[in-house]
Amino acid sequence: MSQQEGVTQVLLQMSEGDRAALDRLLPLIYEELRVIARRALRRERPDHTLTPTALVHEAFLKLVQIEHVDWRGRAHFFGACASEMRRILVSYARMRHAGKRGGAAARMVTLDDLIVAAHTRPGEVLSLDEALDRLAALDARQAQIVEHRFFAGMTVDDTAEALGISPATVKREWALARAWLNRELAP
Repeated sequence: MSQQEGVTQVLLQMSEGDRAALDRLLPLIYEELRVIARRALRRERPDHTLTPTALVHEAFLKLVQIEHVDWRGRAHFFGACASEMRRILVSYARMRHAGKRGGAAARMVTLDDLIVAAHTRPGEVLSLDEALDRLAALDARQAQIVEHRFFAGMTVDDTAEALGISPATVKREWALARAWLNRELAP
């Protein structure tokens, strides 16, 4: 059995109520979660107080406390982890930026700008989060695709698997979501 199959099997056991499966899950996924966390933190400011390990632990603890989750597999779980890491980072950015938004300091950016330089401007993470919330109200699937592709760095195929759609749909929806977000984030 491959490690991917092992993760899926343990997640299914957790979905069926096997609490001991949790002890088997963390060693199987820990390094991959750290990769996702490092990728997410690369887009943050250099002096961020969270480390990849702390981000993994905080996200993992929040996810495993949720009761009655029907994990559809490995990709679904990693997508949920990436979404939770995004919420944690946005929460930290909000706390740090409280009272600093608005006026001359406020600046709109494109999604491509964020990919390159969000780590130096925490306010841009907040702008993206607000735009992503607006996108979710219009098209929840496109917002999920952005979370998987941008925040988790998942491939088109992994995103398709996590969301139960075709890779062609992911590519099409990703392009539409990026265009919509770029328009929303434009100055």
